[in-house]
Amino acid sequence: MLTLVPTPVGNLKDITLRALDVLREAETVLAEDTRKTRILLDHYQIKAPMESFHAHNEHQRVRGLVERLQKGAKLALCTDAGTPGISDPGFLLVRACVEAGVEVDCLPGATAFVPALVMSGLPADRFLFEGFLPPKGKTGRLQKLVAEPRTLIFYESPHRIGRTLALMAEVLGPERRIVIAREISKMHQECIRLTLGQAAEQIKDESIRGELVLVVQGAA
Repeated sequence: MLTLVPTPVGNLKDITLRALDVLREAETVLAEDTRKTRILLDHYQIKAPMESFHAHNEHQRVRGLVERLQKGAKLALCTDAGTPGISDPGFLLVRACVEAGVEVDCLPGATAFVPALVMSGLPADRFLFEGFLPPKGKTGRLQKLVAEPRTLIFYESPHRIGRTLALMAEVLGPERRIVIAREISKMHQECIRLTLGQAAEQIKDESIRGELVLVVQGAA
């Protein structure tokens, strides 16, 4: 069996008891960054062996991992933070397992966009999760969302936040409300509430730090 294990996006206490059991019982823990996952495992005194599985090696590793699973291996997959497959590696391996008839399970648990959405005060009954905008074609992607009435959710890096906000204000309109949720579940957690126009004027690349979730008001 392959089990996808969500890991804390901030506070190490934000992990389920079941997730800890799965990590303890796994023959191998597949980790996006073994150094970061080792911090979590050491905190809970889990001695499971680890192997790297990340965006730069997942294509090469999928076939071998599926073969191990077909022979009865119990593998746990976790990423640096949050749920594997959500803007993180995992999809390719899950798809290959499904096609090969290997059982796949995913535990419920942490993901950054849900608390950001709920805290935003914007409608949470219907929303559209976009993850990271593509490196090329950001304008075209945003243009397709101009008339989308659902609340929009994006991930973004502090290195690009200023440029992204300026582009959103230009394409989606400066009057739309945006909530920038920063450092979810960490000591410096913060929700910055502005219009897109205000955000474009006030926030530049590198002016804020940490993991960022952008929650944007949908079209009227």
